[in-house]
Amino acid sequence: RPFARSLLRFLGFIFWGTAAALGFGGVFVILMYKNYRYLFQESFLSLPGWLAVLAALILLPTGFLAISISVKSSRYQQGALMYLLLVLLCLEMSLGVLAQFYSIRMASELKSTMGHLLYQYNGTHSQAPGSRAVDAVQRKLQCCGVQNYTDWLKATAASWHLQTEKARVPESCCKEKYSQCRGDLGHLEQLFQEGCLKKLEDRLHFVMLYIFWCCTVSSVLELLAGVSNGILMRHQPFHDLRIL
Repeated sequence: RPFARSLLRFLGFIFWGTAAALGFGGVFVILMYKNYRYLFQESFLSLPGWLAVLAALILLPTGFLAISISVKSSRYQQGALMYLLLVLLCLEMSLGVLAQFYSIRMASELKSTMGHLLYQYNGTHSQAPGSRAVDAVQRKLQCCGVQNYTDWLKATAASWHLQTEKARVPESCCKEKYSQCRGDLGHLEQLFQEGCLKKLEDRLHFVMLYIFWCCTVSSVLELLAGVSNGILMRHQPFHDLRIL
């Protein structure tokens, strides 16, 4: 029993740290979807982010109960802790599977979506949502094109660059320190040459893998907390509340 109490107290503090880590990952996913929503055809990409935030919020009272029970056992608190641990296990297992699913599915859709937006591009100063999304992505990620800057040369369907004789790329491919840059391919040193697809895929894989491992570690800790709480409950059974 003393070891179970000590372990439960330790896990209570760890739950608070896990809540912070999981909440951070959830907010990152939500912001990522908000910033690049035109590139993600699946409108439910933010769902793992909101589920991660929800799990983080549930972890806070779970940690408090674990610490409280380790100091002074209460049959009602022990029962409530078991319920919260069960909810968290179901939620985090679902979240982990969902994160892996989106990591694989979204990566395959990004290439076709970005290629479509590139061919529909109407110019740097266009008000079309797709063109503005392309410019925003290239500026934020400091990239140019899908695979690299040469993708803009293949976009023959786009008419925005045919008015000039010189081959060029959108001004959003220009590095910020070159204020006179207009996307002229004759000055490659002024342009971002790396493609946007790999950078965006790396971000997506990183955040989904981060959430997956947060859920995995948290689930293992919750199982330990459940075992520790069960040991304490054996010495103080629910005689009058067997329905629990």
